Amino acid sequence: MKANLLVVHGGGPTAVMNSSLYGVIMEAKQNQAIDKIYGAIGGTEAILTGNFLDLGLTSDEQLERLLHTPGTAIGSSRFALEDEHYRQMVEIFKQHKIKYVLFNGGNGTMDTCGKVYRICQDEDICVIGIPKTIDNDLAIIDHAPGFGSAAKYIAHSVAGVAQDVKALPIHVTVIETMGRNAGWITAASALARKAKDDAPHLIYLPERPFNEAEFLADVEELYQRLGGVVVVVSEGLKNEQGESIVPPIFKTDRAIYYGDVSAHLANLIIKKLGIKARSEKPGLLGRASSYLQSKVDRDEAVRVGREAVQVAISGESGVMIGIDRVPGETYQIKTPRIPLDQVMLHEKTLPEAFINARGNDVTAEFIDWCAPLIDDDLPQFLNFKDQQQ
Repeated sequence: MKANLLVVHGGGPTAVMNSSLYGVIMEAKQNQAIDKIYGAIGGTEAILTGNFLDLGLTSDEQLERLLHTPGTAIGSSRFALEDEHYRQMVEIFKQHKIKYVLFNGGNGTMDTCGKVYRICQDEDICVIGIPKTIDNDLAIIDHAPGFGSAAKYIAHSVAGVAQDVKALPIHVTVIETMGRNAGWITAASALARKAKDDAPHLIYLPERPFNEAEFLADVEELYQRLGGVVVVVSEGLKNEQGESIVPPIFKTDRAIYYGDVSAHLANLIIKKLGIKARSEKPGLLGRASSYLQSKVDRDEAVRVGREAVQVAISGESGVMIGIDRVPGETYQIKTPRIPLDQVMLHEKTLPEAFINARGNDVTAEFIDWCAPLIDDDLPQFLNFKDQQQ
């Protein structure tokens, strides 16, 4: 007997989140066990209101657009669920004859997914997680769909800024990346380098306490030697006490909002060193750029979406589709099933082997790990100044 499937998006979108959605829909359309393919229009909150759309009615031609559409075509949310909401979901699933529930998201979404799985364990409902996060902080897995495209964006962006700064080497540019407590995107800026003294000249990650004196010394030395300096920093930089290096500007019951780290550090350079400085913060541009979408990232996003459907149809439940690297010279992945309780709110940060001793750069080991995920080489620029050196 046929049953219905529901796919739900949670948290911040990525450049390839809709590619996973494409994988889910296309795989489900081909499976005789599935009748309706529902999308929750507006994230987890939409489950409680029954705001579902049958995505299976969309033509294959239209669905192809998902592969190059950033954001999330069915909407997302950060709705705070209470225990009573999870109990309500079971009845809603039954009302709509939903047997397969797929959650696509990061740490918080996998926590929700795990809780839904637990409450559905005694019901004929299979719950599966699909990984997603630009921050790359999902535990256990090698990397998550969304990160490769964010890494490609920051590498290309820093490479472009580097040419601008080299052309007029009179100031320091501080670029701030997203990532909260994990510095994966910040670290990926190192892929912009082609030669010695290429930008980024300094990289500061939240995995290491930020030392203001060392930072200023590093910047001053590079400025005296190069004239123009590019620094990439994480939005989550903290001091030795574990506090943000910028003070909070607004607080609510659920969150604390801080000022821009890049603006703070640029001002510090001006005040303490007397050097012209400016800040840049790509912000949402880094996760919404379909133009700089990584093909590897997109293909893997489709794959985990398809496999989530396959696993659900097999009757398995309570797992997230993982991504592991297959050892060898050629980049390949495998997709193990990860129990949800191993990824629920567990945060993965950069290992020590990926960070240099002084804490102001990444290692060659990180470059080797990250390079395959952005799927291409950066543009080859021509700069006549380099030929005179």
